[in-house]
Amino acid sequence: MYSRYLRDKIEERIGSGKAIVVIGPRQVGKTTLIESILETKEYLLLDGDDPKTRTLLTEPNTEQIRAILGKYKFVFIDEAQRIEGIGLTMKIITDRFKVVQIFASGSSSFDLSNKINEPLTGRKWEYQLFPISWEEFENHHGYLNSEQQLENRLLYGFYPDVLNNVGDEISVLRNLVNSYLYKDILSYSDIRKPEVLEKLVQALALQVGSEVNYSELAQIVNVDKNTISKYIDILQKGYIIFKLGSFSRNVRNEIKTNKKIYFYDNGVRNMVIGNFNPIELRTDKGALWENFLISERIKQIEYKQSLARTYFWRTKQQQEVDFVEDNGGMITGYEFKWNSKKTTKLPKTFVESYNAESHVIDKDNFREFVRI
Repeated sequence: MYSRYLRDKIEERIGSGKAIVVIGPRQVGKTTLIESILETKEYLLLDGDDPKTRTLLTEPNTEQIRAILGKYKFVFIDEAQRIEGIGLTMKIITDRFKVVQIFASGSSSFDLSNKINEPLTGRKWEYQLFPISWEEFENHHGYLNSEQQLENRLLYGFYPDVLNNVGDEISVLRNLVNSYLYKDILSYSDIRKPEVLEKLVQALALQVGSEVNYSELAQIVNVDKNTISKYIDILQKGYIIFKLGSFSRNVRNEIKTNKKIYFYDNGVRNMVIGNFNPIELRTDKGALWENFLISERIKQIEYKQSLARTYFWRTKQQQEVDFVEDNGGMITGYEFKWNSKKTTKLPKTFVESYNAESHVIDKDNFREFVRI
C-alpha cells in the first residue's frame, strides 16, 4: 500500500472538534486512507452507497443520531454525497456529540461541497486526495525504480489500481474510464446528452497543453458555447480536468482571457483518446510531459498548502511560458522540455517585465519541480 502524504496531516486534526472531510475522484484511495487511519480504533462505518444507510441518515433528529452512534467515538461516513441533508446531520454530530470524531469522504465536489459547506462552516477540515503523486510513488519504490518507470507513468498515470496491476494497465484504465469517469458527472449534474460530454472530453484530450477556444469546441461538439462552458465546469468538479488561466499584468500585448486545460491523470487522458503507443513513437510526447508535470505540481500545491497561484503566459506575438507561479508576488516561469537543449530560455520580455525567476524543466531535473 502506498503511504499517502495527507495521512499525517489528517491525523494531526483528530480530536480538534471538527469534522474531517476527504474529497477527490473515485478510486484514488479515499476510503483506504481513512480506514488506515482508523485501523487501530473501534469505529462506526456508514456507507452512503448502501440504501439502508441512506434512509437511516436522511435528516435524523438528535435522538435518532444518538441511537445510530451508540458508544462509538469515531464515525466514518463513506460516499457521504449520496445522503440527503448530510451536512446538517454532520453539523448536529459535531455540535452535540463533542467526543465523536467524524470522518467523511466523497467522490466529487458536486454535492458534497454543496451539501456541507454552509452547515459545516467553521466545523470541518477539508482535504483533496488525488491519484498517487510522484513523491508518494518515489518514496514507495525508491529513486532508481521510479526513474525506470517514468515513461510508463506518462502513459498509464497514477491511479492506485493501475499501479497495483502491472502488465494489465490498459484493462484497468478502460474499466476505470467506462465505469467511473462519467458516473458522478451523469449522476449529479443535469446532463441529458452523455454523447456530447464524451465528444467534449475527447476534444479536450487532443488539445492538452494548447489554449482552448470555447467557440471552436462548440463547433467540434455541435452544441452552443454556453453548454461547453457548463460541461467544462462539471468536468472540473468531477476531478477529470483542471484549467490554467493566462497571466497578465504589465505587457500590452499579453493574452488576457484564454484558458489551457489539463487532465488530473495522464492514464485517463490516454484512455480517452485510445493511445498507449510508446513515448518515442508519439507526436504528443511534449503534451504528455507538460500534463504530467503540471498535474503533479497542482497535487503538491494542494497537499503542501502552498499559496502559489498558477497560470500560463503568452503574447499576441506568440512569446510563451508554459507555466507561471505567483507566490506572494514572486513570479517564476517554467518551460517544459522532454529533451532539453542548453540554449532553451524563457522570453526576455517576460523575465524582465516581471523580474521573474526562470527554469527549464526536463527529465534530468524534474524531481525538484514535482517535490516542493
